Amino acid sequence: MSQRVLTTESGAPVADNQNSATAGAGGPILVQDQHLLEKLARFNRERIPERVVHARGSGAYGYFEVTDDVTGFTSADFLSEVGRRTETFIRFSTVADSLGGADAVRDPRGFALKFYTNEGNYDLVGNNTPVFFIKDPVKFPDFIHSQKRDPFTGRQEPDNVWDFWAHSPEATHQVTWLMGDRGIPASYRHMNGYGSHTYQWTNAAGEAFFVKYHFKTNQGVRSLSAEQAAEQVGKDANSHQTDLLQAIERGVNPSWTLHVQVMPAAEAADYRFNPFDVTKVWPHADYPLQRVGRLVLDRNPDNVFGEVEQAAFSPNNFVPGIGPSPDKMLQGRLFAYADAQRYRLGINHTQLPVNAPKATTADNYGRDGLHATRYGSRQDKNYEPNSYAGPAQTGAPLAAPLPVQGWTGAHEAPLHTKDDDFFQAGELYRLMSADEKDRLIANIAGGLSQVTRDDVIEKNLAHFHAADPEYGKRVEEAVRALRED
Repeated sequence: MSQRVLTTESGAPVADNQNSATAGAGGPILVQDQHLLEKLARFNRERIPERVVHARGSGAYGYFEVTDDVTGFTSADFLSEVGRRTETFIRFSTVADSLGGADAVRDPRGFALKFYTNEGNYDLVGNNTPVFFIKDPVKFPDFIHSQKRDPFTGRQEPDNVWDFWAHSPEATHQVTWLMGDRGIPASYRHMNGYGSHTYQWTNAAGEAFFVKYHFKTNQGVRSLSAEQAAEQVGKDANSHQTDLLQAIERGVNPSWTLHVQVMPAAEAADYRFNPFDVTKVWPHADYPLQRVGRLVLDRNPDNVFGEVEQAAFSPNNFVPGIGPSPDKMLQGRLFAYADAQRYRLGINHTQLPVNAPKATTADNYGRDGLHATRYGSRQDKNYEPNSYAGPAQTGAPLAAPLPVQGWTGAHEAPLHTKDDDFFQAGELYRLMSADEKDRLIANIAGGLSQVTRDDVIEKNLAHFHAADPEYGKRVEEAVRALRED
């Protein structure tokens, strides 16, 4: 095999890649050394701004296979036939820490899935928990600021974390999840994934349904205690990345079974919980899980930066038969996720290989901007409508229209009969075994006892008391014991 020639970015051959050009053997470096300057300039720019949230992540390719007929609920083509397979890319992540953080930490996990369908890419952006801390996107920047590094101390501060939760009683349900046994997954393979939000499915007859997605791990749920996690971080800060990479390389392909809960749209208004409140679940007794298919991961990315860090997901990437719901947090994310990627990767990030459609071709009037690769031919116009056979609208909506009414303004979400911030958190606590409750109490008290303000502690304790009297009493006693030590 002949030796390949090293070249500059412009394709010119490089004469010497070991020594810079200097003024004489011992003289200073010359600014005319184009290869050196280009190499250093590229090195300075080979990283992009990390994600504000979900910065640390791992990814893999795979496929989704339909196992059950769901055409009565959605006209989405990739779900239209039992046995149908669609290529996918998934990115798992932690939420709060930076790119250099550890994997085995107590934090929600991102579960972002891209389906490369023949009707365009469909992004399902969820977590490993079925609920979230807040219900309105206007609170999201404040929430994240409270959980990330303090601008003065440069570290995560218990005062900030618990102060925000003290003023956000709706977080009690998710805090109970986070501080419970599933708060630290043993690996990405051993956790469930959830769409978390409520989405709309529309069938071929135009009938609308609201759905929640549940990806159940076929490896079984396995989690780490706080002590096991601390030991794991000390051994390998990249433990989740290592596990996923090595499992797929060995041919041990992780898989998940997708189920959905389906609610006819007409039932939403009178349901006992607000079905569009992401701090709530739909009890399975009301809306049982219905199997859809299985997700299998079978290929590692060739380049982590190119494919995992530059992977861009947005929940507004829908396909015909699937659409949004009035879920306020989802509505905020429809804008925020895509905008974050435009900032990080540029307006043409959708043309990167990992983000571009694979089973169809993007065809629109976007032409220019940084890193554009799709210009069209000289006959192609960059406006619409036109008389030159350019792409035109279909007139067919992706999902069913939703009725709206009322006055504009900043409104709290309407309360349903069983809506409060504590009932479901109490239900979750009462489902736990005695050992699970012991660990939950210890985890909460370990953090809350570090808070320096008594009023913040009292506000949080009131939330746990409201969820369940025993729950609140035990947390209060555990916090007091730790503070008296």
